[in-house]
Amino acid sequence: MTTTTASLGALALAALASAAVFTPSAHAQDAAKPAMEKCYGVSLAGKNDCAAGPGTTCAGTSKVDYQGNAWKYVPAGTCASIKTPKGTGSLSPIKA
Repeated sequence: MTTTTASLGALALAALASAAVFTPSAHAQDAAKPAMEKCYGVSLAGKNDCAAGPGTTCAGTSKVDYQGNAWKYVPAGTCASIKTPKGTGSLSPIKA
């Protein structure tokens, strides 16, 4: 192997290694996003993320504040500690 070929090979290997170090992986990007969970009974009227019960379509369709069958995404582990005038948030729909 000539010195030029060896040098070019080493240069290419170094370029690949540095690209791998500086390229964020999908896993690293996911780790930056906080884990979220659905929390029922905590959204204001028209501010839910989805599932507002019969007669509604999805996001932004809840009819009343703190509607028990409408949910909003909240950081994981915080739902049950969210206090509203009707009680606390729930990980499952709240029956009226």
